[in-house]
Amino acid sequence: MNFFPASITCHPFFIVVQDSHLRMMKVFGAQVQEGRKGQDGKPSVGPVYRNLLSKNDFPPLDPNISTTWDVFSKSVAKNPGNRMLGWRNFVDGKPGPYAWKTYKEVYDEVLHIGSALRASGAEPGSRVGIYGSNCPQWVMAMEACNAQSLVCVPLYDTLGTGAVNFILQHAEVDFVFVQDKKVKELLNPDCRSAQRLKTMVCFTSLTEEEKSKAAGIGVKPFSWNEFLHMGKANPSEIIPPQDFHICTIMYTSGTSGDPKGVVLTHENLTSYIRGTDIFLEQFEDKMTEDDVYLSFLPLAHILDRTIEEYFFHRGASVGYYHGNLNALRDDMMELKPTLLAGVPRVFERVHEGIKIALQELNPVRRKVFDILYRYKLGWMNLGFKQKNAAPLADLLAFRKVKARLGGRIRLIISGGAPLSAEVEEFLRVTCCALVVTGYGLTETCGSTTLGFPDEMCMIGTVGTVGVYNELRLEEVPEMGYNPLGEPPCGEICVRGKTVFAAYHKDPVLTTESIKDGWFHTGDIGELLPNGVFKIIDRKKNLIKLSQGEYVALEYLENIYGIIPIVEDIWIYGDSLKSKLVAVIIPQEENTKKWAYSNGHVGSFSELCSLDQLKKYVLSELNSTAERNKLRGFEYIKGVILEPRPFDMERDLITATMKKKRNKLLALYKAQIDELYQNLTGK
Repeated sequence: MNFFPASITCHPFFIVVQDSHLRMMKVFGAQVQEGRKGQDGKPSVGPVYRNLLSKNDFPPLDPNISTTWDVFSKSVAKNPGNRMLGWRNFVDGKPGPYAWKTYKEVYDEVLHIGSALRASGAEPGSRVGIYGSNCPQWVMAMEACNAQSLVCVPLYDTLGTGAVNFILQHAEVDFVFVQDKKVKELLNPDCRSAQRLKTMVCFTSLTEEEKSKAAGIGVKPFSWNEFLHMGKANPSEIIPPQDFHICTIMYTSGTSGDPKGVVLTHENLTSYIRGTDIFLEQFEDKMTEDDVYLSFLPLAHILDRTIEEYFFHRGASVGYYHGNLNALRDDMMELKPTLLAGVPRVFERVHEGIKIALQELNPVRRKVFDILYRYKLGWMNLGFKQKNAAPLADLLAFRKVKARLGGRIRLIISGGAPLSAEVEEFLRVTCCALVVTGYGLTETCGSTTLGFPDEMCMIGTVGTVGVYNELRLEEVPEMGYNPLGEPPCGEICVRGKTVFAAYHKDPVLTTESIKDGWFHTGDIGELLPNGVFKIIDRKKNLIKLSQGEYVALEYLENIYGIIPIVEDIWIYGDSLKSKLVAVIIPQEENTKKWAYSNGHVGSFSELCSLDQLKKYVLSELNSTAERNKLRGFEYIKGVILEPRPFDMERDLITATMKKKRNKLLALYKAQIDELYQNLTGK
């Protein structure tokens, strides 16, 4: 499909086209190859798209930055006195103000840690595990790996001992850095692979009992300071890596089965960094060394890792949350970050919190807020930048929303899953900051596509493909998705500089995932006329009901999940059943308001057991289904109300809040069977 008709006006990062009806439209993607219809059993594929900045050719990479060690060491040389890593020390059991290490201080410590690893027997290519929450020691251990051509293997802080046990053995980890809280899990008898370790270094210090247990299985234990002194006493020259060397084996938590080890090279990461430089250069608002990022997403997850790498490249500052996600706002108020990145659930909670605060205002002030919201939104929809759209509205109402996020936020990034258009619009209008959404996977080194700030046409989308990649859609006939149809839809396939090398020790899965050079993501995308993409489904979350109809579970969860009474929802269907059911976590505040209005009293758990509440929730689900014109078999016919959130402690969700459907089924199977039995004949 050709989106570039005769009347074209060029701009550095978009093209304005005039269609046959004389309507003007910005186009953000460049088609560089035609699609082709499927034949000989092969599926149809759509046109190949690139970023407009790469339309004619990919820009050259930076010859001075070919590895992540280059990224860090060159930034140290340029910004030695800049604040790099920040953390909060506890005073009388409470987190105090942020303390900081400069780039030069971090660099010196990194060299000592690298020397200590060498003295412990580590050689280029050795695997080094890092297990714990985000903190300066995590990053310093990572940079020490980069300095000595070692392979960093993050161990997910949010996974249980079983996964850690698997990764240690699968990746052949010989050395590990570990948070004090995680030492007991590493030394748990169930974590049998810990016996293969040569050295264990605690982020802080070890108890005598922990030292004894470690020594008992042949592991040499060190506190951080002990290891640091060992490095000072045994200095080693650095052994810088090359671009094709493995930088990290990053395990994806997966929604079923054992984690997959994604092999990322130094070139993967530096291509991402160079591409981000080129992409950001287009915009008026520039990143500076004064920018501050609040890190709370797991460093073992690609989104946080790549953001931090980019901040280090620019000589900016990263401050770590103090360990309690429920008290994240306290960290925001103390750190006053300029960048906030999170998964949609984080921003949905921000949205819900502001909505609840609005309900507590008197009717006149609520009305004023609504008028100012629509006024600013109107100007933004006309093309005005958010900072110029309605300065008076910002002063009267929206600066208070920004103040709830620390007061200095300039950019909000949402990734990990689709962000609802309603929440994205709300954030763009009220936060007095630029808001962008993106799409990516560990296998594509984070951001595969990224939206544009101040472009309201991108709401509900994930933007355009990155500078060093190409993207196309592939037909999924069993789901009815056709990249040559209208609209063009299909499985998202990516190739380019940031795409991973292989799955560690899994050539079969690698071959299944990368075909003819294209990585098949398993996500279903839709190409819009302006050249940007929208995530609409997940290939693997497709089920067939007993009547033969296919149902996209994640798509439905996104639709039903925005209902005010719904905090979270897991939809279940069985190929032997004709109806869908769901386990729903009600939104507690709205549930209590419903109870008060309907004369019910009791705890949140007691309210969740009320048949009247179930009927109300079902009626809200039905209304939403009607409003969204869902088909009859996509309606939810029965619900289980659960007061306890789906959590990582019970291994029900991944670190990026994706549901582990097999684990959820195991937990709720008895209730689901009973629910289906009650639905029979209805």
